[in-house]
Formats: sequence, C-alpha cells, structure tokens
Amino acid sequence: MTVLLHPATQRVVGVASRKGVALDIRVVPSSTRTAADAARTLDADLGQIVRSLVFVAPRADGRLASTVCLVSGRNQVDLRQLAAVVGEVALRAASAREARDLTGFAVGGIPPFGHGRDVRVVMDQDLCQYQWVWAAAGTDTAAFRVAPRTLRMLSNAVVAPVAGASWLPATVGASYEPRLRFETAAGA
Repeated sequence: MTVLLHPATQRVVGVASRKGVALDIRVVPSSTRTAADAARTLDADLGQIVRSLVFVAPRADGRLASTVCLVSGRNQVDLRQLAAVVGEVALRAASAREARDLTGFAVGGIPPFGHGRDVRVVMDQDLCQYQWVWAAAGTDTAAFRVAPRTLRMLSNAVVAPVAGASWLPATVGASYEPRLRFETAAGA
C-alpha cells in the first residue's frame, strides 16, 4: 500500500478537504520520526518542523483529558507553561500507547488534526514566524507543507507561548525575552 493510500494519510487529507484546503502531501523515502530527520529530508529549517506531542491529565472518572501540542522542532515544551495555558495541574507526556489511543496515529506520524477523538490543540507561537511549516500527514513517511495561519485553522489550535528555551545552543550574546502573546483562530 502506498503512503498516499494509507488510511491515516487519507484521514488527514479528508479533514483538510472538508475545511476547503487541498494538502500537497510529500512522501519521503525514509522515516522522519525525529524533527532533525524531517528537517534534513524535507530540506527545511529545524524550526519549521511541527512536532505533534500528546500530553494527558487524569480525570476523576479515570479517563484522560488530552492535549496535542504543536511545537517547533527547535523547541521543547515547557510543561508548566503548557499546563497554565490549558488549565491542568497534573499534565504529563502521554505514553506512545496513550498517544495512539487518543489520536488514532502512531508516534512519529501524528498529524496536527484529524485525531480519532476530540483533543485540545495548542500551537507553539514560534511556528508563526515562518512562511511555511512542515507537519506529519498520518505516517512517519508522509508530510505536508502549510502556512502557520492555515495550520492553526485546520487544527482549531490556540496559539500560545508553550516553549521553554530552545534546546539548541544559543548564539553568543543572545538573550531570551518572554513573550506573552496569545492568539485564537477568531483573532486571525
């Protein structure tokens, strides 16, 4: 079965199509399970790679409330900041099995939208600085290029400052200024 016919990729294409967006899916010859792999394969800046990370918080009834965080490949999520944005106290990273159960996609191919269940989606504001970003299209060998504004609309994401300091070495003399800009799709 080719990647473009894969049910996971078709689900992503279908969701975008229902919102009036035609996705141009790029099939890559090898896995792009990491942001660095994806950046090399897609000839993109590491910051342009959208990592869809799943976080969960327990509910009193034993179920898990899920949040998908769309984070720039250059950043790491600051769990305290994300918890404050989504209003959760006991937020933690989901296990690979939990992520698959909650989104319907395997780790490495989790797209920003088209999940199997309703999930909250928060988008790293650092993605907004790029003209284009790349996201997984349901498998670890398929990706699509999209403008951040369109990504926000397709995923119904809230844009927020969820990244801690970059995990890449900082340039000499660089300083970090906290940014507290929150956006919603309605504010576009």
